Amino acid sequence: MVWGFVVCGPNEALVVSGCFHTKPLLVAGGRTFVWPIIQQVQELPLKTMTLQVESPRVYTSQGVPITVSSIAQIKIQGQNQEMLLTACEQFLGKSSIREIEKVALETLEGHQRAIMGSLTVEEIYKDRKKFSKNVYDVASADLMNMGITVISYTIKDVRDDTGYLQSLGQARTAEVKRDARIGEAEARRDATIKEAIAEEERMAAKYINDTEIAKAKRDFELKKAAYDLEVNTKKAEADMAYALQVAKTKQKIREEQMQVKVVERQQDIAVQEQEIQRRQKELEATVRRPAEAEKYRLEKIAEANRNRVILEAEAEAEAIKLKGDAEAFVLAAKGKAEAEQLTMKGEAYKHYKDAAIVEMLLDVLPKVAAEVAAPLTQVKKMTMISTGGEIGAARLTSEVLETVLRMPQLIATLTGVDITKAVSGKSL
Repeated sequence: MVWGFVVCGPNEALVVSGCFHTKPLLVAGGRTFVWPIIQQVQELPLKTMTLQVESPRVYTSQGVPITVSSIAQIKIQGQNQEMLLTACEQFLGKSSIREIEKVALETLEGHQRAIMGSLTVEEIYKDRKKFSKNVYDVASADLMNMGITVISYTIKDVRDDTGYLQSLGQARTAEVKRDARIGEAEARRDATIKEAIAEEERMAAKYINDTEIAKAKRDFELKKAAYDLEVNTKKAEADMAYALQVAKTKQKIREEQMQVKVVERQQDIAVQEQEIQRRQKELEATVRRPAEAEKYRLEKIAEANRNRVILEAEAEAEAIKLKGDAEAFVLAAKGKAEAEQLTMKGEAYKHYKDAAIVEMLLDVLPKVAAEVAAPLTQVKKMTMISTGGEIGAARLTSEVLETVLRMPQLIATLTGVDITKAVSGKSL
């Protein structure tokens, strides 16, 4: 006899009866204390039991014998005290669990055969779910009265020995094959139609897409050409403006340099002239004897004239050189202006013939006077003989002036232009 603390697994239940209990103590998956001699403990299995339910050659409502195989999962409910107590009353004391399975199997077979007899073959074969539900509902009610719960019930197989199901299958197979052939033909027809429609839509979409691509490409090329034209135009304008600005800047620099050189040359000439005048005054103030002073004055005048002529010639040559450099540098820019200037000057000379010639002669006259006096600057010693009248330096000055005064007559003889009359007319 077992006494003391008794333990059972989670798939077992302990049933303690005897002293201290008006009804059996039920302990599902736990432990309890059992008093020796006055109490008794027994075990009841709670594990799931699988039953193979076979119903061979059961006649249906049509009189057709068929065989149905099914599987059921059952167990004694250990969580419900009333069902567990009922199961104790029914199965406690059984020698093995097989006896419990046998009772439950016979119950399920009986209900399964009863349901099969009330249905046709088509109902059992075609609607197995309905058949399973009917058996499950009826069997569950009876098994619950025994403390057993049906966990699941599923039909495994439905067969017959007379070929009835095969005949149903052949007819159905023929119908299915017929429907399949029809469906296949309709499917091929629909597929062909849909393929044609899809191909048409694809080609239409392709043409639309190609058109849009060509249009976008055309717009891109047009815009790109316009942008390139604008960029090239701006670039050319910038290059031309830069070149023009460079030419203007160089021309201005050349003009400024030429102007600086002219001013420097003018200042040098002015300084030299002032220096000559200063020395002349100094000589005049320091010479005591009139003859020596006169001689010295004439020599200095001649030297000053020579220096002046040389300086004027150098200044004129330098000015011509600078002018030539400037004209050569800006020749391309001033070509048109020079042509117009020459044309206007020619027309002016043509219109003002005598006045123009007189102006030119007046410009050349100081050079002639310088050339007349030039030999005198080379004379180291001069002896003057006078037959009366002025003598010395005064006589020399008078002869130079007389030579110069004869120039208008010489010019009139050579050119036919009377300078005296022209000058008088111009003054008026």
